[in-house]
Amino acid sequence: MAGDLDPWNRLRRLTPSRVGLGRVGDAPGLKDVLAFQFAHAQARDAVHMPLDAPAIAAQLPLASVFVASAAPDRGTFLRRPDLGRQLDPASAARLPPGPCDLVFVIADGLSARAVQDRAAAFVQVALPRLKGWSVGPVVIASQARVALGDEIGERMGAGMSIMLIGERPGLSVADSLGIYLTYAPTRGRRDADRNCISNVHASGLSYEQAADKLAWLISEAMARKLSGVRLKDDVDPATVAAAREGAALSRS
Repeated sequence: MAGDLDPWNRLRRLTPSRVGLGRVGDAPGLKDVLAFQFAHAQARDAVHMPLDAPAIAAQLPLASVFVASAAPDRGTFLRRPDLGRQLDPASAARLPPGPCDLVFVIADGLSARAVQDRAAAFVQVALPRLKGWSVGPVVIASQARVALGDEIGERMGAGMSIMLIGERPGLSVADSLGIYLTYAPTRGRRDADRNCISNVHASGLSYEQAADKLAWLISEAMARKLSGVRLKDDVDPATVAAAREGAALSRS
């Protein structure tokens, strides 16, 4: 059935997922097979694409520092997640000691493409919402996992680390940016100690929506001196924006 007579069309308009695919005999149609193969290639490219740290730094309104994890190459990074959570010694020595309220860490994670396209633009949108907090130099990290932000934040004396990282690509979105917040970052922090804002991409959260949510979470985390499962992200967008504006006024 074609056009509006196809009962699957209404659902297809609501999701990028592959639903109600047609068949040609016992196999999917050629168009759907080619689309799947293209999406799979995009996901693989996102994982293996090298991070161009100088290009990101050139777009940032803050000073930046380049670091690397203990994983010496991409293959090791994918096989040894533990090494992606540790700084290599030379990188650790390059970090400024701080202190600062906030430090942004931009990390390739599992989609350097997402970080390359979105991280600097997000920082530019987020910074005006963070007036009143001292923000350290941006740390740009390669072969990095989320927990690398704990060691970076600890070494820089940051009250909170904000990790912008490429999320694991899927067959619908290969360039999704994730944002992880950790209060009082120190080595050994668990995933339960973090809050996450995910799905920042063209068909997901906008930079403005994510930045409003980030500002609210930072304000709440700093006031309550915690982050993670004990800090519930249960407010609607209007409340987030109002809280952000009120906090800015109170600190001005």
